Amino acid sequence: MGNMLQGYGIFSYALLIFLCLHLEGQYYSYAKGCDFFQGSWVYDGVWAMWDWQSHITQVPTYDTSGCPFVEEEFDCQKNGQPDDQYLKYRWKPDACALPRIRIYHKFLIFQRIYMVHIQWGGHAEEVKGEKIIFVGDSLSLNQWQLLTCMLYAAVPQTHYTITRKEAISTFSLPDYDVSVTLSRNAFLVDLVNTVVGRVLKLDSIENGDAWRGYDMLIFNTWHWWLHKGSQQPWDYIEAGGEILKDMDRLVAFREGLTTWSKWVDNNVDFSNTKVFFQGISPTHYNGKIGMGQTQQLAMDKLNQ
Repeated sequence: MGNMLQGYGIFSYALLIFLCLHLEGQYYSYAKGCDFFQGSWVYDGVWAMWDWQSHITQVPTYDTSGCPFVEEEFDCQKNGQPDDQYLKYRWKPDACALPRIRIYHKFLIFQRIYMVHIQWGGHAEEVKGEKIIFVGDSLSLNQWQLLTCMLYAAVPQTHYTITRKEAISTFSLPDYDVSVTLSRNAFLVDLVNTVVGRVLKLDSIENGDAWRGYDMLIFNTWHWWLHKGSQQPWDYIEAGGEILKDMDRLVAFREGLTTWSKWVDNNVDFSNTKVFFQGISPTHYNGKIGMGQTQQLAMDKLNQ
């Protein structure tokens, strides 16, 4: 089983970095103009953190064993991963340095952005809690699982809650008024059970009502649009008021995204809400790399 981070690719991990940096829309000057998508993985076996008494504390890097609610399939060590070197890499953008999610003087900080309140020069500024939602297929599940475990690792002693109602799961840190939600929806548009069977409605997105009121929305869809046979999760497609047994999948994908984009335009206040969409993830089959290596290969070797 590979590293939980390795499956995301550069876009996904850079997105998680951006989530941390962009909470409340605030940036520190060192992050302005930094392209988080341009960078490399660097070895960083242990992080140093400065505590309130100005003592250096050695903090281990993120580890699934420290996340009590990690799902079994994401716990690489528990599933027999023979080494732990992959846990000691972090993503470093070329144009800036990013510190770790951490606690400083009992206030939660995401990459030096205060979420609960800011103390500076004797003044305290109250800021509202953040609500983030991932919407999509298993890639969204992976990202949600990683971010929630990272948040827990930052405040392991604080109270947290995880609730699930049908396709909606929410992780919350009540003390910090922070929540991260997952909406399992592989197509973004509606997939409904009817008397004739399961119908994928390309022109309907009523499930979008559950996405309102969030500060950040992260969408992805692609993988399930191509499945056929027993792996196809629908029986019919409805497009333009017509029920079809099948249609060109790329055309269906375009129709579904058109419906989704209209929903975003009509329901999102872009002055207060950030929206991300991740398209097709890169795939890698039958390659000769990744065959037992415990260290990252240099780019020149990857290109050979």
